Amino acid sequence: MMKSDDNNSIQTVAQPTAAPAAACNKDHDHNSDHDHSHEHGGIFGKNTEVVFSLICGALLGIGFVITFVSASLAWLSLSLYIGAYFFGGFYTTKEAVESIAKGKFEIDFLMLVAAIGAAILGDWAEGALLLFLFSLGHALEHYAMNKARKSIAALAELAPKTAIVRRNGEENEVAIEELLANDIIIVKPNSKISADGIVIKGSSSVNQAPITGESIPVDKTPVPDPQQADKNVSAEHKVYAGTINGSQVLEVKVTSVAADSTLARLIRLVNETEAQKSPTQLFTDKFEKYFVPLVLGLVVLLLFAFLVIDETFSQSFYRAISVLVAASPCALAISTPSAVLSGIARAARSGVLIKGGGPLEQLGSLSALAFDKTGTLTEGKPQLTNVVAFNNATEDQVLEVAVAVEKLSDHPLAAAIVKGGLERLKREVPTAEGLTAVSGRGIKAAYQGKEVVIGNLGLFEHLGQPMPAEVAAKVDQLEQEGNTTMVIQLNGAVIGLIALMDVPRKEATSALSLLKEIGIKKMVMLTGDNQRVATAVANKIGITDAWGSLLPEQKVAAIEKLSQEEGQVAMIGDGVNDAPAMAKSTVGIAMGAAGSAVALETADIALMADNLDNLPFAIALSRKSKGIIRQNLWMSLGMVAVLIPLTILGVATIGVAVIAHEGSTLLVVFNGLRLLAFQVKKV
Repeated sequence: MMKSDDNNSIQTVAQPTAAPAAACNKDHDHNSDHDHSHEHGGIFGKNTEVVFSLICGALLGIGFVITFVSASLAWLSLSLYIGAYFFGGFYTTKEAVESIAKGKFEIDFLMLVAAIGAAILGDWAEGALLLFLFSLGHALEHYAMNKARKSIAALAELAPKTAIVRRNGEENEVAIEELLANDIIIVKPNSKISADGIVIKGSSSVNQAPITGESIPVDKTPVPDPQQADKNVSAEHKVYAGTINGSQVLEVKVTSVAADSTLARLIRLVNETEAQKSPTQLFTDKFEKYFVPLVLGLVVLLLFAFLVIDETFSQSFYRAISVLVAASPCALAISTPSAVLSGIARAARSGVLIKGGGPLEQLGSLSALAFDKTGTLTEGKPQLTNVVAFNNATEDQVLEVAVAVEKLSDHPLAAAIVKGGLERLKREVPTAEGLTAVSGRGIKAAYQGKEVVIGNLGLFEHLGQPMPAEVAAKVDQLEQEGNTTMVIQLNGAVIGLIALMDVPRKEATSALSLLKEIGIKKMVMLTGDNQRVATAVANKIGITDAWGSLLPEQKVAAIEKLSQEEGQVAMIGDGVNDAPAMAKSTVGIAMGAAGSAVALETADIALMADNLDNLPFAIALSRKSKGIIRQNLWMSLGMVAVLIPLTILGVATIGVAVIAHEGSTLLVVFNGLRLLAFQVKKV
């Protein structure tokens, strides 16, 4: 798992195994009682480990050159080699002692044994070279891994430390930990917002990129009634801690204390992301379980090789130590964590929270996706799409009558009609009178002394008033396109009809097209709407399959069916209503999770912004991560497979084994770090 120490640095913790494999957990096996970020203190500060390593290399180089100058200076060379041992072995010895004190057996100890063995055999230069390469390699490795960790730890620096709060008419600067729910904070222009809240005064553009990854600032406006402000208001009134205010002053009503803000939850969850091991990590764990005893057995046998072949014990000892160094699979142990850590850090920078190596790797293996329709592929709220006039009426007259009557209704579609109608008319409309429901299929009211009836075709059939062929044909056409239609009758004559639809998101078509380009072959829309509406929406946005008329439990069955057909499937929804279906999927992906604590907690992957464009990025990043994990796996296993026989045969010395050992470890780490610069290719 990942954990944060008192300094907000992030550490990676892995369970130790035995001997050479466990020995490689040097950078991944630290307890909370010991700050082990590898930025050691010392005479040169956090760079002391690197400086000591370079001093070791310098002393080794000078001592080696002196051996060619004069045999009488052999004592000086030896003194320089001993100095190189001190500087190269200082931190190696320190960490080996600490590990042994905790009952762990790490690579530091093995390298010390190998260096001491070389000194006993009189190969001081080779022992010094071993310590130099090992200390330098690990200093560079620590630097590289800390770069990935700091990319995640930087999240903790997003939130300001203080806030300006107004209490009892006075404004004071307080620590964010002292903020309470319902406090009013003042956010100055171009400053960070201190807490999650709702804008009650002022309008401004807010840069939400630190939380949601959105590249364009989002306009924020105050709620109409500050007294009624709560967490359920629309997005244009909400702000998040850590985001950056634009050029205007905002007054914000705090909705969450600092410890429970969206940013705080995000940091907590990111710190726990490595708790879920990826399939590759599980494989390497299983591999090490059997590999370690085999290597130890081989090393013991090689110690007694002098009894079988014509060589001295010192030669057998040297070969055994060389094999032990060569077989320590440090590159294997770090190959997956380095890629996972970098992938998660890169995703977090773009507003995508991936909860561990499991979801990261699994998402990269998928070829099938299931989407909830409402609020995921569509806007989630009906909009006025069409107005059609009949019998010499105008569209404006139809809209005026519809708006006047629907103002009296509390039906969800009524609000959409009023909003859309007023936007089109660009003027106010008087309110009708005497609203009554008609047979559960429509409404009736009086407007300017005339009777108005609004409802679907079924209403007028029920009233014994069949529709003219022209009207029925238009209704059928609009409903085929996925609209909900309502006929408007004024004093017994049909003057027009209006159509509403939960319209597709603006980015839906381009996002789905990009998903196809990156290899997603099957995309299924799951919805409770009737099949005709589902098919119409699917045709508009380019989704491959549309399954309509599904109840919540039927969506779960649909996910099970897709899993059987495709092997693995991801479910994309809001993370709340879709939770049962997401739980059944291989990977559950929640959209707009910045505004939903439930979605943040339940989803495997959370798209912080309410935007589909982040989905192709997340899948492309996961595929790239999976590819790099596979590369690292083959590189690390390949190096061990080559080195073991070469050291057994005496072709590779300890020095060669250490160079290859450290080189392969650094190679897989830096290969994993490439993910920090990942960009999805636009097609």
